[in-house]
Amino acid sequence: MAENPTPGSVTVLVVDDEEPIRNALKRFLALQHFQVLTAGSGAEALQALRAQSVAVMLCDIRMPGTSGVDLVPQALAVAPDLAILMLSAVNDATTAALCMQRGAMDYLTKPIELDELSRAVQRGLRRREANIEGRHGKGTGPEAPKTTRSHEEGSAPGAAGWPRERARLERLTVATLEALVNALEAKDPYLRGHSARVADLSATIAANIGMSEDEIEQVRLAGRLHDIGKIGTREAVMNKQGPLTPEEYDHVKQHVLIGWQILSPLTHLGPVLDGIRHHHERWDGTGYPDGLAGDDIPLAARVIGAAEVYDALSTARPYQERMTADQAVRRMEELSGSVLDPAVYQALSEVVTRRRSLVFLDEAAEGPI
Repeated sequence: MAENPTPGSVTVLVVDDEEPIRNALKRFLALQHFQVLTAGSGAEALQALRAQSVAVMLCDIRMPGTSGVDLVPQALAVAPDLAILMLSAVNDATTAALCMQRGAMDYLTKPIELDELSRAVQRGLRRREANIEGRHGKGTGPEAPKTTRSHEEGSAPGAAGWPRERARLERLTVATLEALVNALEAKDPYLRGHSARVADLSATIAANIGMSEDEIEQVRLAGRLHDIGKIGTREAVMNKQGPLTPEEYDHVKQHVLIGWQILSPLTHLGPVLDGIRHHHERWDGTGYPDGLAGDDIPLAARVIGAAEVYDALSTARPYQERMTADQAVRRMEELSGSVLDPAVYQALSEVVTRRRSLVFLDEAAEGPI
């Protein structure tokens, strides 16, 4: 894995048409010792990219003029090594995934948590360094191998270009699947943004309990894709307002196996598949599909399962009113030790209690973000 570049040597470009957001992001990233540029439009962003070297671009999706979706390929044409992270409202998660198809590395959903923002920037830098090493080869200097250049010009890649091309296709496949999940959820006002929220909370819980960076990313991806199997759930059942019949409930329970089967051919997902298959297992062994109990349930699945319960309680549903964060955590305490891993529940409680979302302060405001 590539080493993290020294922050002081790295320039980050923040692109957002709202000045308070730009200023707040700039101040926070400056506190992380990054060099920070800002742009209020796509045109300003392209001008900045042409003027100096930029490693990471944080880009809002919805902007007047050139949208974030259109800016991604234009920015990469100017700076091919740029790591692009999209800033998305939950309702724009589908569009954010489409941006990944166009070359963005990842997306963050608002409100943005400060710890998650820091991790996302470092993650983007690591991937950028790995891409540069993969294209140029260690010690080969700035000139790309001929096999890579010929591929970029439309020819088949040589042996040196295949790993990078395979990684690109894998990212494209995952981005397409994420867009599918988000589009599926967008049909239902009660589920819109569910998987994006579960993924973000799951990743934060995973970091809290000390999982490695790779494991955190596996948890995040599993969270984003955990409900993909609902593509096989009958729409009449998905949209039913009242309680499900036993037959309907058995039908819904199949979504974990359908999702696992859909994704199983993508062998590069590895442990992500376990998180998807087992996120409805219960700590006491009464869950599904395999009736696993305790530590036999993959940790990623335990984390996603807890995040999903929290999201179900803290968002409005046809059968219940939305609970506050404190109410949801207190309700979940009753499930700890039966439905939920007690250690994961404790981590979720700590995360929800201390969550620090990025507060967009006036530029003249005193004090830290």
